[in-house]
Amino acid sequence: MARQQERAVRTRETLVRAAAEVFDEVGYSGASINKILDRAGATTGAMYFHFKSKEELARAVILEQAADLRLPEGGGGLQQLLDMTGYLAVEMQSNILFRAGVRLAVEQGATELQDYAIYEWWAEQFRQELERSREMGQILPDVQTADFARLLVGAYTGTQIMSQISTDRADLPERIASMWRCLLPALAPAEVIADLDLSLYSGITSTAGSTAATTATTATTNHADAAETESPA
Repeated sequence: MARQQERAVRTRETLVRAAAEVFDEVGYSGASINKILDRAGATTGAMYFHFKSKEELARAVILEQAADLRLPEGGGGLQQLLDMTGYLAVEMQSNILFRAGVRLAVEQGATELQDYAIYEWWAEQFRQELERSREMGQILPDVQTADFARLLVGAYTGTQIMSQISTDRADLPERIASMWRCLLPALAPAEVIADLDLSLYSGITSTAGSTAATTATTATTNHADAAETESPA
């Protein structure tokens, strides 16, 4: 039973990653179940055991986009938040699961997908870091951290879309740094901003391809539950 369960988990992961590759290449509307199955080397039966439709598979890619990310760990505060967003900019250039999940989340308006959960999840990650910044005395007293976190998600999303269209995201880290130069005066006192380092963006390296997940959404924890009843393929 344990071996069967492990095989089911691997099959599901293979399907999600193959789907991410296809969605990243051609988008939701251009992807087909057959393309995904060919990429995964999986059977139709295996696909429909785990996912009832292309929509459900796309939703999994959206919700599990952070599964390979290893967000920077440091002393917390605004520098930690800057490093986090810089890291995400680099990951967007090469991490297919992350990039595909972001693309699908952005394309929802043109598809039958309607899921706001991933935006809320990212906003909560940013809000938590903003709260740490408040505890460290780094942000202005009238800043509403939840509101600013949602603003940051929206600004980041728009910036990465512009970078994708302009340079295929080659300049995304620089654009995110520029975004922060505009946002920081509304967030922190001048003396705090003066101590922040945006140049670290150029030194951040991608961890794309990592199989260890340290920051995954809730959907990631459902793998084993779904796999327990799968019959051997």
